[in-house]
Amino acid sequence: MPGTDTSAARPFGRRLLHRLGRPSRGAAVVWVPLAAVVCGLFTGALASRAAWETSRPQPDRAEASAILTMAFPGHDLGEIDTPPALFVVYGHALRPGTVKTLVLGDGGEYQESATSAAAFGAPPVPAAQIVAVARDRLTGAGWTVYDPQVAEGISCADKMCATPLAITDTTLVARRDDTILNASISSQTAADASYLAVELHRAPPPLVVPAGVLGTLLGAVAGWWVFGWASHRSAQRGSAVSGLLGVAVVLWWLPVLLAVPSLLRHHRGEPHPAWHPFWEWLGQPAASLLFLVGAVCALLGLGMAAATGQRREPEAPVG
Repeated sequence: MPGTDTSAARPFGRRLLHRLGRPSRGAAVVWVPLAAVVCGLFTGALASRAAWETSRPQPDRAEASAILTMAFPGHDLGEIDTPPALFVVYGHALRPGTVKTLVLGDGGEYQESATSAAAFGAPPVPAAQIVAVARDRLTGAGWTVYDPQVAEGISCADKMCATPLAITDTTLVARRDDTILNASISSQTAADASYLAVELHRAPPPLVVPAGVLGTLLGAVAGWWVFGWASHRSAQRGSAVSGLLGVAVVLWWLPVLLAVPSLLRHHRGEPHPAWHPFWEWLGQPAASLLFLVGAVCALLGLGMAAATGQRREPEAPVG
C-alpha cells in the first residue's frame, strides 16, 4: 500500500537478521572483519584451554623416577618435585590471589607445569658422555630424540672472575607418546650449581586442536554478527561507538602482531615436540591488561549501540 513503512512493518527478528553480519560503510568495513577474526582467535584459545583439562596429570614421582633412572643412570638427581596443577604461575596453582600477577605484567609466567629434578656439583663424567648415553638409552626405550642444542659460555671460579672458565650447556629434548623430556646438561663444576636438570611434562591432548578450530570458527561468526550489527547502530550514534570498538580492535590485535613473529623465531631456533599453547600466540595472558582494557571499550561501545533507538524513516503522507 502506498505510504506504508515497510521497514517498520517487517518483524523485529527479520530486521535484526537483516543487519547482522553486514558492516556498514566507512571504517567499519575494516574493523568489523578484524574484530570478528580476533574474537574467533580468543574463543578458540579459550576452547583449547578447556580441552587441556582432558590431559593426563603430569608424571608422578614413580613415573619420573623410572624415566630418569633409565635415561641418566648413575646420577643423583635428588628429590623429584611434582607440580600442584597442570598450569601454574610462578610454580603455584592459579587462584584468586594470582589474578593481580597475571594482569599487571607477569602473565607470561602462566605456563604448563612440569615434574623436575636436578643434580648438583661437578659432573662425574664429561657432559658430552652424559648426552650420548641419554640419547642411546632414550632411543632404545622408544623415545623420539631431537638433535641436541649446544651453547657455549663462560663461568667464573671467583667473584672477581680472575680465572674465567669455558663451559658448554647442552639441551636435550625427547618425546614418547604424550610425555616430553627436557634436559639441560652443563660442563660447569661449581658445587652449588646444577650440571643436570630434567623436566617432564605432557604434550597437548588430542582434543586441543579440534576444540581450538571449532571455537575459532564459532567465535568468528558470532563476532561478525555482533560487530556488524554494532556498526549499523554506530552510524546512528555517531563516531563514539565506532571509536570505542576501533580502540578495542587495536588493543586486541597489538599483542598478536608482536607475539606471532617472536614465537615463530623461537620455534625455528630450537626443537619443539609440541607447539606452544594457542593463547601464547595471541600474546596472552602476558598482555592480559591490554585485552581487558579492550574488552571494557568493546562492552561500552556495544552498550551504547544497544541503547541507540531504532531509526525510523518518515512516513509518506497518505493520499
